Amino acid sequence: MKKVSLLFVLLGLVLTLQAQEQVKVACVGNSITFGAGIENRARDSYPAVLGQLLGEKYEVRNFGVSGRTLLNKGDRPYMKEERFQEALQFDPDIVIIKLGTNDTKPQNWVYKADFKRDMITLIDAFRDLSSNPEVWLCYPATAYSAELGINDSIIVAGVIPVITEVAGEKGLRVIDLHSATADMEENFPDKIHPNEAGAKIMATAVYKALTGKETASVESELSVKEKGCKTKVLVAGLP
Repeated sequence: MKKVSLLFVLLGLVLTLQAQEQVKVACVGNSITFGAGIENRARDSYPAVLGQLLGEKYEVRNFGVSGRTLLNKGDRPYMKEERFQEALQFDPDIVIIKLGTNDTKPQNWVYKADFKRDMITLIDAFRDLSSNPEVWLCYPATAYSAELGINDSIIVAGVIPVITEVAGEKGLRVIDLHSATADMEENFPDKIHPNEAGAKIMATAVYKALTGKETASVESELSVKEKGCKTKVLVAGLP
């Protein structure tokens, strides 16, 4: 009996050490991060697929909230949500921020002058954590319709330049999910939210950025379309 008890103690210690060694990744964003429109978002949203790609050494959590804005004067500000506080309490090692799509709606973009300041506020909230996380900014995914008020022209001419500017000032890297999701309208059934295939392409883009590894075999395993991931990882100050 003593031997059995000792084995359980040792097993518990091993599991505890493994948990402590996991790199914690927080995916912050709106409905695209949340996985709206995806039947099994716990398995097929982009954060879920990212977790599969990264493997057991990482713990990836989805802190996406549908309809939220980066703008604090927007109609549904992300930083006023409980999930934002939960993301901070997670004390992540890596933070992936993908916001800005809903900010392009007319009722929100009237506050565009605050977009840069609010982005810096969000970034600093994470960088002030004891875990001192590595923060990545993402360009929003391509929007294929303006019917919901979301405007891809504003994403390109308004949101993306500010993200680039902030990344340069804060020394952060950017994942170009706008290019990664271009020319694949078939993967966006409602023209705004990716389906499972689109989410896999996004996850692959983020995986490449975080690890610097190609994922040809993983893409095949996950059945990502041959269009592939046209990922651009931009380093602040570099093209």
